[in-house]
Amino acid sequence: MEKKTIRDAYADFFKTLSSNSVAAAKIDSTNVYQLANPKNRKLMDKLVEDNLLPKSHFDGIENFLNFYEQVKNGKSGLILMEHYSNTDLPAFLYMLDHSENPELVDLSKRVVAIAGMKLNEENPIVRAFAESFTRVVIYPTRSLTKNEENAQSEEEAKEEALKARKINLAAMRAMDDCKKRGEVILVFPSGTRYRPGHPETKRGLREIDSYLRLFDIALCVSINGSILEIQDGKEDMLSDLIGPDELVFTASPVIECKKFRKDYLETLPPDEPDPKQRMIDKIMEILEIQHEKAEALRLSHN
Repeated sequence: MEKKTIRDAYADFFKTLSSNSVAAAKIDSTNVYQLANPKNRKLMDKLVEDNLLPKSHFDGIENFLNFYEQVKNGKSGLILMEHYSNTDLPAFLYMLDHSENPELVDLSKRVVAIAGMKLNEENPIVRAFAESFTRVVIYPTRSLTKNEENAQSEEEAKEEALKARKINLAAMRAMDDCKKRGEVILVFPSGTRYRPGHPETKRGLREIDSYLRLFDIALCVSINGSILEIQDGKEDMLSDLIGPDELVFTASPVIECKKFRKDYLETLPPDEPDPKQRMIDKIMEILEIQHEKAEALRLSHN
């Protein structure tokens, strides 16, 4: 059966989603922490439920549970997740929330995602989609670089850089508050969805190194399967094709961030020009190896 775009398949859904929307259309330093809109969360759960095949499951359950227990006992927790589609987070939280394991259900309630500003500012429907989940909004480095290049004057570029600093400082404070409340920060280290044939979209962002310095423990979560498929050359998120799939979320063993970072950096040559990038390259390598193993297993079962 030929897949439809999510815009065509869920036209009425998006009308309701938009009518429920209450999130800010502009981000500044006062509104970077945005609580989930429960009305839209229910709609997103229904979209996931419609397209999640019965064999969907978690691998490495013991790692998820170890991570949860350490967070519950006071450790600050970071989830580093692969990113293939805009339903990665909705499907992950839906599956946690509908788990028979009460620890995983509680973990789902603790997750706060890091989101780029454009999810709020670029398109009202995308904003309504994004506000289904609690998030801390940041001004991504990629966006700042692009905006500075497009600035009409040096003064305009400086103003944009100042705006980015204010938003990101507020985001850091919001993340610190999340840690104190026992919430878990989830970030996509690539900063964008992976597009087949465009390997640069799977490269980790060097600023993710700062997250490793800020948290006690981390979990690398790979994703196999997706209910949304990006159409090559189409950046419009609503042009993604939707259809049922089996999803597998796999967790690595829990990483002790400071030790992991220290041990890896010590393996680099003294004259390494960009140790921060090498550090996140290592994280992406862990995710890729985990993904390939899970995919081979998934295909062998089908």
